Amino acid sequence: MNLLETINLNFNYGKQQVLNNICLKIPRGSIYGYLGKNGAGKSTTIKLLLGLEKTPIGTVYFDNKEFNANRQSILFNTGCLIETPSFYENLSAHENLKYLNILYKCGEQRIQYVLEIVRLTKDQNKKVKYFSTGMKQRLGIAMAMLHNPKLLILDEPLNGLDPEGVYEMRELMIELQNEGKTIFLSSHILSEVEKICTHIGILNDGKLLFQGEIDSLLSDHAQESNLESAFLNLTTKIQ
Repeated sequence: MNLLETINLNFNYGKQQVLNNICLKIPRGSIYGYLGKNGAGKSTTIKLLLGLEKTPIGTVYFDNKEFNANRQSILFNTGCLIETPSFYENLSAHENLKYLNILYKCGEQRIQYVLEIVRLTKDQNKKVKYFSTGMKQRLGIAMAMLHNPKLLILDEPLNGLDPEGVYEMRELMIELQNEGKTIFLSSHILSEVEKICTHIGILNDGKLLFQGEIDSLLSDHAQESNLESAFLNLTTKIQ
């Protein structure tokens, strides 16, 4: 069963068509990798899923509920990390979450839980300005998770991370999936997508070229050795 779907999603910037009849199907409990070259339309899709651009009526459904008619409840069940997260850098990790908790009213126990799952318990009282990039990304995930959403939307969550940070983020996403979260992520690091994602969608010039289980794509392109090769083979053929 799909947690998130789009039906014939189109979007234009002026006269330029950015998305062309996009029909995403993100299964509940999956880690869905949304792939495409720069300018393919990934960021625009994410903005529409979050209502940051005007979402056309009857095109985005969360748990079978239409986005515009159920905007508040859908966004309450969605957490997001869009590239570099924003913090109060002179506050600690715990203080940033406590400040956010004024809105969500989840309580101290929930704050401690998300700090634990992103492995920041020991550093929760350190000011964020002293955090590494990887620690900031993990705090961003904690903030996105604070209200216990069903869906996490992560736009380039691996950007700027060193190998240790990439490993930590990979392990965290797998752990979140094991907890029952559905994760929708975009990334240019295809080797990592191959390791963690259960499903993928490949976008090219605003059109969805492939969607399904990652194993299905690799079996369809058996001559290719990995996801990166299959992705390049598929997108190059279209040009």
